[in-house]
Amino acid sequence: MSDWPNEPVQPAGSTTTCVAVIARDEHERLIITVCNDLFFQMTDAACAGTRHFPIPFDTLAANVGTRRLLKKLLACFDSAAPSQWEPFDDFHSDGRGWRLSLQPVRRAGGADVHKVLVTGVHMAGQKAEQSDPAQQPEVNASRYRALVDLAYDAIVTMDEQHNITLFNRAAENMFGYTAAEVLGRPIVTLLPERFRAGHARKVRQFAESYEPGVRGSTPPRMDESNSVYGQHRDGSVIPVEIAVSKIELSGGTEFMAVVRDITDRARLMELLKKQASTDALTGLPNRRGFLEFVENILCASEQLSVFILDIDFFKQINDTHGHDAGDEVLRVLARVGASITRGSNLFARWGGEEFVAAMPGATSELALTIADQLRQRFEHGDFDHQWSHAAISFTVSIGVVTREAGDVDVDALMKRADRALYRAKKAGRNRVEAG
Repeated sequence: MSDWPNEPVQPAGSTTTCVAVIARDEHERLIITVCNDLFFQMTDAACAGTRHFPIPFDTLAANVGTRRLLKKLLACFDSAAPSQWEPFDDFHSDGRGWRLSLQPVRRAGGADVHKVLVTGVHMAGQKAEQSDPAQQPEVNASRYRALVDLAYDAIVTMDEQHNITLFNRAAENMFGYTAAEVLGRPIVTLLPERFRAGHARKVRQFAESYEPGVRGSTPPRMDESNSVYGQHRDGSVIPVEIAVSKIELSGGTEFMAVVRDITDRARLMELLKKQASTDALTGLPNRRGFLEFVENILCASEQLSVFILDIDFFKQINDTHGHDAGDEVLRVLARVGASITRGSNLFARWGGEEFVAAMPGATSELALTIADQLRQRFEHGDFDHQWSHAAISFTVSIGVVTREAGDVDVDALMKRADRALYRAKKAGRNRVEAG
């Protein structure tokens, strides 16, 4: 949080908290991936103050305390037991007493231990603290604050009135606000406008169904869809992944959300999705993209016409001019076909030298007219193109069909179009046939 000091947390009773995350490198050696200065002080490390992580664990001072810590860490990494806090008391360095806890963190799916979270409390008067349980809440609060601010993910909590009560440093970086600016403000401040109205309902549904005792291996989400978004202070929308916990307090209920920015992942998924439905050579939708488009129309009662187009004697073009020239013909056809079927229509590459078009709302007469206009443009070379060699003339054959009442099967519709195309070729090519 912005109002927390950057110096080590030091509550009453001279209690200080050290924090570190320990992992293994590719050679199975222990490394410190992040820690605060108190961890260096506890281990007598000469590299205190450095921020050049990761740091090999074996560069720490070789004393009794670090050797015992090493043994505990190795046991955590090798343990097959469920992840849980492992207490580790009486760590001493130059006579200073520390109380440590180790938390194994497993990879997704609950397999190997991925890292170990180490937290430690230094007590100037450890025996006095042990005999005074009243100081334990302060120790816990110190540890909690250190963990929250060390987290890479944004952590935000809200009360029952849906007002923000906690906003860590990662949240400040993600959303562009300081904690002082948002504490006490409605949580919907962090949401895009279109999601604000329904947020209270989602919180209520989550609160009523929250059962941490029977939940799965992943934390619960308030929104099970993939459309979860936050909003930056500048108004930009941030795709996020969110896990939520319900916390019962003596004074009521709070909800804690761990929020992760997945902008890079969302961009990658969108790119992969586009690549999966796009033809690499022409840039048109491919067969998969076309079928998804048509299936969505067939789910409604909308009128629809489709056609299949095939380049006549395309093999001769490749044999005579080469495959590079053949590819150029395909690209020319794609550009011209997409221009004449623009609007709500879709022109796509079916495969090889075959192309398809879907025309929502088009009657059979209109579909035949569009198909024949396209055929004539190719027959007469009625398009602009800077050929990389001598211009190549070509013609096409087209089979057109219109959806009949009750048609819901895209495969049956396309088979009818394919039969119409076959008739066009059999009748001499360079023509349009209706099916």
